[in-house]
Amino acid sequence: MREADRLPETLLGFVRATGVWHQTTLSLLSVAVFAASTAPLEIQRRLIDDAVAGGSVAAIVWLAVAYAGLALAEGLLKLGLNVYRAWISETAVRDLRVRFRRLIDLLPAGATGAASRGVGASAILMEAEPIGGFVGGAVSEPILQGGLLASVFGYMLYLQPAMALVAFAALSPQVVFVPLLQRAINARIAARIATLRSVGGAIADGPTAEDAATDAQDARIAHAFALNMGIYKLKFSMNFLMNLLHHAGTACVLAVGCWFVVAGDAQIGTVVAFISGLAKVNDPWGDLVDWYRELTATATKYRLAVAAARSLEAATV
Repeated sequence: MREADRLPETLLGFVRATGVWHQTTLSLLSVAVFAASTAPLEIQRRLIDDAVAGGSVAAIVWLAVAYAGLALAEGLLKLGLNVYRAWISETAVRDLRVRFRRLIDLLPAGATGAASRGVGASAILMEAEPIGGFVGGAVSEPILQGGLLASVFGYMLYLQPAMALVAFAALSPQVVFVPLLQRAINARIAARIATLRSVGGAIADGPTAEDAATDAQDARIAHAFALNMGIYKLKFSMNFLMNLLHHAGTACVLAVGCWFVVAGDAQIGTVVAFISGLAKVNDPWGDLVDWYRELTATATKYRLAVAAARSLEAATV
């Protein structure tokens, strides 16, 4: 086979093979999006404080227009970013499928070739989609979401350091339990892929006496079901804990912020900006956690895909 058709050994190598310039452009778009996303918090704060203080109507109208303009700019930037990401992801999926299809075409006839075709077909139909789908956001997603987190927290620290530290303390336990739960999810993902490949290989080989006597295929399918349910339970438990901590952080910020307002150490607009900031933090933090989950899960899937590709390459010799 041609050297150009060989899969890179690592997921990072595969991402790099999709085009460094594409990833650089996505990264620059991500920086523009998170820069446009933070400015409305300050405009929102000034709007509320001007309204409470009896500011001029003209100033309030111009601030509202500026807020709407920034929201439109952010939306258009996100639209372009998402469409570009989708194109890169689908290109990567197509590339993976073409590589495996070429390997399958080189397989010899016979039982060995049939079993290898089952593995290759599984890689084309089931495993190419999630691997290629990750490529579009592999670099730009952590830049976008990390930039949003850093800029919003930086703005909070600028407004009221004590309230910002309270919000950070409420969210910080996620740094501990997210990696632990994700490792458990990844182990089940690897076992599920291996189990489904066994099912596909057995179908390609045809029924054996052992399968007929012990219903081995049914046992494999039941095992895949149990692994999937384990993944769902861990994933939804993680989401539950993250949402719980977000609401706990909101409650703490409301309590501390209202206390500061009563004491004269903060304005109402500051408290509102903090609540909006927490809402802005919740989404990128969740997206960053999702990216980490996808990274580790996709790395596992890609490692298995490379192993399948090497097996197919050996079978073509």
